[in-house]
Amino acid sequence: MSPRPLKWLDPAVIEFPPLESALRDPNGLLALGGDISPAWLLAAYRRGIFPWYEEGQPILWWSPDPRMVLLPGTMHVSRSLRRLARRGRYRVTFDTCFHQVIAACASRAVRRDTASADDSLYSIRRQATWITRGLQASFQRLHALGHAHSVEVWEGECLVGGLYGLALGRAFFGESMFYRRPDASKLALWHLERELQARNYGLIDCQIASPHLFSLGAREVPRHRFQHMLRESLEDGPAPGLWTILD
Repeated sequence: MSPRPLKWLDPAVIEFPPLESALRDPNGLLALGGDISPAWLLAAYRRGIFPWYEEGQPILWWSPDPRMVLLPGTMHVSRSLRRLARRGRYRVTFDTCFHQVIAACASRAVRRDTASADDSLYSIRRQATWITRGLQASFQRLHALGHAHSVEVWEGECLVGGLYGLALGRAFFGESMFYRRPDASKLALWHLERELQARNYGLIDCQIASPHLFSLGAREVPRHRFQHMLRESLEDGPAPGLWTILD
């Protein structure tokens, strides 16, 4: 039996097909078209859907099964990373230069055959060409609205690592990360995980599995389980706004 054709979405109407209609190969491809305005992105992430495409392609929407998640408070932190944090070589901030972080993530262009373990939050999305100019602009607007956040790692006044993502309710959707010093992106992720735990978040969406994510304590869950976890996390949460470190 041949798979049903993918639905083309009308940019004027924010409406997605049922997640069960997503393709098995490639895993999770759900629909094409639509728009990447903040309203579309917020609606998509609330449904467990995210965009992933490259310049020149139509917008592609995904909902893979299974889904990779990391629960705040369960990250496996190596001794070497703890030692690095204790040395005080780096300082970590939140939401101080979102534009620089997303631009750094977009310019990484890491090739699969040369990517190190420090590169990977989302294995299939390692090649940062999917962070198009339009997507950057939309996430910058979401940041201005208090929905999108960045974590920055500094060595002196030099930005050496970081990550960004979207917060809805008590769920955080990790998008991408970068590093210019060894383990800087892992340090950003650890600080994010601790911050989300302090804020009583229940879910970090890592989207797609990788061996590195498994080593950090993330795990795969079936899509229907992820959707249940997401609904619970969206039931309440803090008002949108800029973050400062709580712990």
